[in-house]
Amino acid sequence: MKLDNKKIFKTLNPNKVWVPIIIGLGIVFAMFYLDPNVNAQTLKGVFDASLPYIFLAILVIIFRDAGYIYRIREITQRELSWTRAIYVIILWEFASAVTPSVVGGTAVAIFILNKEGIKLGRAISFVMVTAILDNLFFVIGAPIILFFAKGNIFPQSQVLENQLENSLQAIFWISYGLYAIYSLIMAAALFYRPRVFKWVLIKIFSLKWLRKWKHDAQEYGNQIIEASKELSGKNWKYWTPVILATIFIWSSRYLMLNALISAFVPLSLENHVIIFARQVIMWIVMMISPTPGSSGTAEFFFGQFFAQFLDGYTFVTSILWRLLSYYPYLILGAIFLPRWIRQVFFKKKKTGETSHD
Repeated sequence: MKLDNKKIFKTLNPNKVWVPIIIGLGIVFAMFYLDPNVNAQTLKGVFDASLPYIFLAILVIIFRDAGYIYRIREITQRELSWTRAIYVIILWEFASAVTPSVVGGTAVAIFILNKEGIKLGRAISFVMVTAILDNLFFVIGAPIILFFAKGNIFPQSQVLENQLENSLQAIFWISYGLYAIYSLIMAAALFYRPRVFKWVLIKIFSLKWLRKWKHDAQEYGNQIIEASKELSGKNWKYWTPVILATIFIWSSRYLMLNALISAFVPLSLENHVIIFARQVIMWIVMMISPTPGSSGTAEFFFGQFFAQFLDGYTFVTSILWRLLSYYPYLILGAIFLPRWIRQVFFKKKKTGETSHD
């Protein structure tokens, strides 16, 4: 497999940070001017926030990122140092933030790991493992979380009419089914029968109207086989830390909003569970967004999902939520990317020229 470096560098472009920022700000300003309940007094509500809970929300985000860094080190069997793992995660998050959620930063993640000195086949296997683990958290965890929410998972509001509510439920369950099927197929391909998967893939793409993608399908099948070889023989000592880290990462991702809402209004245990569960639904809605990092989509739907808990603080909470959970990765990526390029490309080139002389 050859990575399309030009395409990847087009994604890893610091100038791209302005696109999601402009979209996000556009939606925020539209909400400010179109919603009669939002005014200058509403914005002053930010000063009502409980600072301990704000600090807790920030701490939870730091824990989440620490979990990502720990997991990538464990998945790569500590081939990455702590410093290099930090660079990988920041750039991976940056790539996800500047691309539509439905696209994600998978190819960029493979590219980054490869440039950090990990062979391409191994880099592919590591990224595939993270994707499967993340999907399995959702596939396995969602029914458990939704059970504890006692059915109070889909928002009910005047803005969301019955037809739209039903559409939202349909989108969730269809998406859930697709994620479940995809995760099971990929897990079976990686850990059980990679060659059978490749054979089926080639047969499917041998059909007349799919034939032009047959070469890509064959290449993908080879990647799966190579990744499967890399992961075969790994015992529980390898899998236990990465599975626990995945649970920790996603729990931290969701609990941050629980802490943030608690900064404005007191929440019962039942409300904490419902807010946590609704973020599972929210995640699916954001995943099918066509905008970079779900910019605009996230800001709009936040109010539909969580307004009932916020008692007039919905607007300021939605802004703080995105400021804490999304925009830092745009800024950090724009800062770290030039440094990473200098370290990975120019220093290596200089070292190579020196050793050659």
